[in-house]
Amino acid sequence: MSETGAPARERATAQMVAERAKVSRVAVSRAFNPHTSLKPEKRALILRIAQELNYTPDRAARALVSGRSHLVGVIVPDVCSPWESQEIDALTTALQNEGFATLLFKTQTDMSMDETLLTYMKGFNPDAVIAFVENIPPATLARVLDRAVPIYVHYPLEGQPETGVLVSDKTLHDRLNIMQRNGIEQAVALLQGYGARRIAYLSGLPRSLASVAREQTLRAVMADRGLAEPIVFPGDFTYDTAYAATIDLFRVGQGADAVFAANDVGAFGVIDALRHEFGLRVPQDVKVVGFDDIEQSHWKSYSLTTVKIDLGERVRALVRLILRRLNDPGAPAFVETLQTRLVVRGTVG
Repeated sequence: MSETGAPARERATAQMVAERAKVSRVAVSRAFNPHTSLKPEKRALILRIAQELNYTPDRAARALVSGRSHLVGVIVPDVCSPWESQEIDALTTALQNEGFATLLFKTQTDMSMDETLLTYMKGFNPDAVIAFVENIPPATLARVLDRAVPIYVHYPLEGQPETGVLVSDKTLHDRLNIMQRNGIEQAVALLQGYGARRIAYLSGLPRSLASVAREQTLRAVMADRGLAEPIVFPGDFTYDTAYAATIDLFRVGQGADAVFAANDVGAFGVIDALRHEFGLRVPQDVKVVGFDDIEQSHWKSYSLTTVKIDLGERVRALVRLILRRLNDPGAPAFVETLQTRLVVRGTVG
């Protein structure tokens, strides 16, 4: 009896669904697993009856049998900036379509994670963990996560020996390589073609490997094209810092013909500072290029020319790494590689 005195409703079981649908208990289980083969009409019937009976699979019981939790941990440094929020949204949707739930963990401001939080993560027994930060090395995650093989996003420098924590740490981990040179080379060629010679680079966070690799690649490309080194002025991927840094560059420094920003949000700050503080026109007086191609980049107020990291391709590559690892847990490190490209809009021309 319930507290109200009404008879307690019996919880529906997989066997009850199987009997009503006139299928096997195994077929019911397969209907709830998107990776198993089952005739569409049979799956639809089972799912309809399950809904009528208010039946849902017991995830904990399934995990005990299969050894899989169908949970994916995602470690991020930020959840509210445009790029991170758009990536989390796209990744969560893609994982749900594959039958996974997402566990989101946020690092501290220095991009590290407290050991207690790492232990807490271990308690969920995730099938995979994607680390969008470099300060938590693979060895640390492997130690607290047991069977899950961590996945990292890396920004290697083309034509140079790879360095950094992801190379020096020999712990098994899978990796998504983002090759930045193609897009940066296209951007510099476009700026040079429109006569830009004095090019400034608005950096990102100094502890961000993506930003460091971006700057080193830009320097190499400009040198190869016979241009002087970029004028580097410090940013941190935020709008306000970019706005203030641009004022310093043009009031204290000697300005620039073009500004290449480490991300799109920084480019927005550059554009607004140029327009509102100095009355300069973009692109007639100063040309601006961003990086990422977030949703807001095509807004008419900015119409930003930017180096694109294709978010859809990036998410699909991460999901492939998860599925490949689950299908072959003992395999050597898996690597996916994506290229960047320039999207030309109205801030260069």
